[in-house]
Amino acid sequence: MIMRQLKFYYYRFLVIAILFAPLAPNLFAQEQYKENKKVTTIEEYKGGTFYPVQQYSQVDSKKSPKNIILMIGDGMGLAHIYAAMTANGGSLFLQNFINCGFSKTYSSSDYITDSAAGATALACGVKSYNGAIGVDPDKKPVANICELAGKMGLKTGLVSTSAINHATPACFVAHQSSRSSYEDISADFLKANIDVFIGGGVKSFENRKDGRNLSKELKDKGYQVLYKIEDIKKVQSGKLAGLTAEEHNLPMPERGEMLVPATETAINLLSQSKKGFFLMVEGSEIDFLAHNNNTTGVVKETLDFDRAIGAALAFASKNKETLIIVLADHETGGMTLNGGNNKSGDVTAKFSSTDHTGICVPVFAYGPGADQFGGFMENTEIGMKMQQLLKLQ
Repeated sequence: MIMRQLKFYYYRFLVIAILFAPLAPNLFAQEQYKENKKVTTIEEYKGGTFYPVQQYSQVDSKKSPKNIILMIGDGMGLAHIYAAMTANGGSLFLQNFINCGFSKTYSSSDYITDSAAGATALACGVKSYNGAIGVDPDKKPVANICELAGKMGLKTGLVSTSAINHATPACFVAHQSSRSSYEDISADFLKANIDVFIGGGVKSFENRKDGRNLSKELKDKGYQVLYKIEDIKKVQSGKLAGLTAEEHNLPMPERGEMLVPATETAINLLSQSKKGFFLMVEGSEIDFLAHNNNTTGVVKETLDFDRAIGAALAFASKNKETLIIVLADHETGGMTLNGGNNKSGDVTAKFSSTDHTGICVPVFAYGPGADQFGGFMENTEIGMKMQQLLKLQ
């Protein structure tokens, strides 16, 4: 009797395994996208000190830009933004952006995108599958905006609070079929001609299975390879590879002042180009903390990202030839605000998910070309519009 029952369950399990086998690789791949597996929900942010927000005069939005600064708040939806606004007494640098629209974030494979497909759409102007790094749905490489800009003589740069070979920044440099191919993505930095990149990821550059030391190879190609933000922000010219952490940088406030000085340094180096530049700046860990349903962490990361926006605005308002676009690749956490106080900066929030959601995300633009970014847009449209504004096609 017992043997009969065991045989029944064995064959039942075998049938289920056969039926669901084709889905297994995708399910496994989806798990790789989740940065935080242990969730410790924090619903309240207790207000702290406020930083002053400057209002900048508007620049003619109908002209063509010479430079573009694309700023991606990874996972940053409208609730994340308004939580940070409340936490800073009702004001953000982002309020200088009067041209607004919405981005549809779905990928070619899923209604809910991941960062790789989302960034591929922005960097390359094509919809691709979740996990794709600069390749189309058939896994064929697609030229990204940094490659196109470099061929036209523009300088290019990347800044990220995550590892620089993580999904979002990777799509502006690499062409790989899987976002988890970190060492291959890092090796693609040697093939690319990025002038400046600052972020974590020392491990994939120097402690590799193939024995290569990519930092040494970068030095041989003329890069200044530095590891501390104090040294990075002193660089005044030349090519720069700033590797600020073994993998990802610590979350705020533990990582300290990294994103703002990294953004300022990149702008200073790239703006020396007579032909113009393209810079992508990512506030990566808004997403990490939203995965973890941590309201305090989300607010602190979004405020840090907003101060980096302020650094970009300080340059663009004087330069008057620079378009700044601020958006997200997707929303994370299904964040909802249940209470707040502009005077104290207190915020209370709840989350409906520990993963990404399918809701469209806001897009903000400032400077020449900003009038092109209103209404509902496919995320690929944003990628193509940037290429057209810089006359790369």
